[in-house]
Formats: sequence, structure tokens, C-alpha cells
Amino acid sequence: MVGIETSDDAAIYKVTEDIAMIQTVDFFTPVVDDPYTFGQIAAANALSDVYAMGGEPKVALNIVGFPNCLDPEILGEILKGGADKVKEAGAVLVGGHSVQDDEPKYGLSVSGFVHPDKIFKNYGCRPGDVLILTKQIGSGIINTAVKAEMASALAERESAIVMASLNKKAKEALESYPVNACTDITGFGLLGHCMEMASASDVTMEIYVHDVAYMKEAADYAKMGLVPAGTYKNREHSIELVDAGNVDEYYLDLLYDPQTSGGLLFSLPEKYLSEALADLKEKKLDTEVSVIGRVTEKKEKFICLCP
Repeated sequence: MVGIETSDDAAIYKVTEDIAMIQTVDFFTPVVDDPYTFGQIAAANALSDVYAMGGEPKVALNIVGFPNCLDPEILGEILKGGADKVKEAGAVLVGGHSVQDDEPKYGLSVSGFVHPDKIFKNYGCRPGDVLILTKQIGSGIINTAVKAEMASALAERESAIVMASLNKKAKEALESYPVNACTDITGFGLLGHCMEMASASDVTMEIYVHDVAYMKEAADYAKMGLVPAGTYKNREHSIELVDAGNVDEYYLDLLYDPQTSGGLLFSLPEKYLSEALADLKEKKLDTEVSVIGRVTEKKEKFICLCP
């Protein structure tokens, strides 16, 4: 039902009239120093693809690369973090595979289920939709500041909490609404993923730059030039299709900042906005929810940045 054609978050295979299987895989190198936290973040990131498709993760397999020179207890903490996050998701961890590698790597292959009529796709945005983002952005910039030993403990903690948070509650809060499109915000940054959604839907997205929720201190670090290399790659890929107006450069860095285990971006009719926000608030997410813009008829550019 969903393959590689639309650059969606996961593949979907129809099993019966009532059941479709979601399949995804994701893994990466450490983004934080603490092994347990790294395991949580990597697992949450992989599980997110299932939530972004409107489904529930059910079965997960570990994917591990680990150097012989490191203490095996470190690997044990990574796997414990991942296992705890899978359990929190209500899924079952059934094994996995490991290889010797020069650099630690961890993630999951995840299978989930969704009703064929209730799939979220990353295209289908309609003029009049509002855009709801369920996590604040800036993790790439914060992590860069951490590596440079310039980040505060508060900023480092916020980033870790956001990255390790499941998108489970956000998906559950909005799954009963007529969601026209959905994706999770990861390596392409907020604007990169907005571009995918807008171009696939043949619409324009107006992004209210000052309404986007940013991690505390992320703007300060961006102004200092603590920006990951991926930001510039993301920007180069699509900036020609963005009407940036008079937006300050550091905001572009924030909006193109590659995220690890970012939030869900929903496009749904504006008439449901108040109810949707109330339901998200009732779920008591550990992250900030923001209404970041709206969808319009296609203009000259796919993305318009507004104050």
C-alpha cells in the first residue's frame, strides 16, 4: 500500500481488509554520552516511523554494531534503554542481530499494525489545513553545543527528554481526526520535511517562524554558529523553493536543523484545531506542541516563511 515511491516514513503491506502491516528500520551512532539514554533515543526514533503512519508498534528487533575495545556493560546499558522504550510503547522485543564495528551503532527494526483505512501518509495536505507540531525543535544544534562543551545542563537535559519521548501519545490524541497528512521530523529538519509534504501535495505551506516551538537556548547557540553540517546540506537541498522573506539567518539554521527523534507534524482541517489541541493537552506530553502554520493553494514557492 505504501512503498518507496513517496519517501514516506515506513512501508505498509495490506494483510486483510482490516489489518495492514507497517515495516520500518532505523539505527545510528550515539547522539548523547550516556549509553542508556542513547538506547532510549534510538529506540524512540525507530518506533516513531510507525506512529507517523498512524499505527501501533507490536514487534521489534535490535540492530547493533559494537567495538571490541569497549566495555560490554556499555552495550548492556544501550540495550536496556532500548528495551525499556519498546516496553513503554507496548511492543515486544524479540531478539536482534549484532556485528563487531569500529563505532557503536544501535537501532530497531519495527513491525506494527494499522487499519488500511486509517493510514497517515506524508502527502494529502489541503488548502485550509493547519499544521501542528508535537515536539520543539533544535536537538541538532543543542547536541553540537554539547560536543563543543558550551551547552548548559538545562539545554542538554531538555534535548535528551525531547529525543527520548515517544510519539505514541500525540498519535493517539489525533488519530480520531481526519488527518490529511502526517510525518515525523527527523534528519531533513522541519523545513525539509515540510518541503516533502508540500511538494507531494502540490500546495504551499506558510510557516509562522515565531510560533514554532524551539528548545530553550537553541537560538542562542545558532547565533553563535554552533550549527551541525547537516543543516547546511538540508538548506542547500531546498532553499530555492522557499520564500524566506526577511527571516534572520539563525532562524533558517533552526528550521533546517536535523532532528533526532523529532515530533509529528500533522496537517488537518482548521475547524478541528481547538478540539485537537485540547486532546493533545489532555495527553500531558513531555514536549511542547505548537501550531506552526497553515496550508494554502500552490504559490510560486512551496514554503513561505512568515513572521
